[in-house]
Amino acid sequence: MSERIAVVGAGANGAAVGADLTRAGLDVTLIEQWPPHVDAMRANGVRVETQTADGLEVETTPVRVHHLCEVAELRERFDAVLLLVKAYDTRWATELIVPLLADDGLIAGVQNGMTALEVASIAGDSRTLGTVIEVSSTMHEPGIVHRHTARESSWFAVGSLSPATRGREQPFADILRHVGTVSVVDDILAAKWMKLVSNASVLVPTAALGLPMADALVVPGMRELMTRSGQEALDTGIALGHPVLPIFGLKPEDVATPATVVSTMLDTLYAGFVRPGATTTVLQDWTKGRRSEAGDLNGTVVAEAAKVGVATPVNAALVEVARRIESGALEPRPDNLGLILDLAGA
Repeated sequence: MSERIAVVGAGANGAAVGADLTRAGLDVTLIEQWPPHVDAMRANGVRVETQTADGLEVETTPVRVHHLCEVAELRERFDAVLLLVKAYDTRWATELIVPLLADDGLIAGVQNGMTALEVASIAGDSRTLGTVIEVSSTMHEPGIVHRHTARESSWFAVGSLSPATRGREQPFADILRHVGTVSVVDDILAAKWMKLVSNASVLVPTAALGLPMADALVVPGMRELMTRSGQEALDTGIALGHPVLPIFGLKPEDVATPATVVSTMLDTLYAGFVRPGATTTVLQDWTKGRRSEAGDLNGTVVAEAAKVGVATPVNAALVEVARRIESGALEPRPDNLGLILDLAGA
């Protein structure tokens, strides 16, 4: 696909994705809401620092970037839009960019959470695809991205939400292949739920301890908590009718036994995608004093489980701890593990 592409949300992951696409020679426009970051990218490009097996790789890429307030001034329409905003920003970001989406264009939320149907409710089934993303990056200062998953370690899934886009997945997948490995799947909502299972296991639990992902996993009792949280999410997905699908490059036989799926996914994630010192997006938000996606992750598990009668005490406890942290009543710290277990009735 060589048409005009917009990346809406050029934070850590969005800027890294936009830089990769630009370096591949595609016609890319970044749209971002943080003014100093926009200014830095305009002045110096996007600097992406990636720790690879051969050492630190540094790439600086000049990019075309606009602030949100400039979107109303744009006239040319986009053929492909990648939303890389927070899950809770999906609705307004979609409304913002849809007037600039070509009639036959495609838009996808390349983000965490079960946001695909929300995008489709605004853009329409005939212009919406679903995606799953497994890319880890952080940003501490404008214009500079610390990417923890190199291109060979980054993974995406792309799929149709309805027959209206069936057969159009491959060109969109080809865009993302400049960023990482891409799988085209038949049931993208099930694949997204599987990613939610992984997120429910890792993002809020490790953030609540205030530790990098690798450090949190080895805290006594932590793996058991993470596995329980993921199992609640998996059981909820099954009750909702989602098939258990392999993601992260796993094979069908790897997820054939529901009782071991969460552990298998956890081991695969940590072996292939987690780097020493890497923190979750949730902890990054809390460190910056911002609201996290906890409500869109573990909160979604709790809400959907209530519809099908699945008990989710661990996820409910994680949502409560996240609420306390975001209200300022609690700090992310290792002894929060005991609080989570107490709240979960463990």
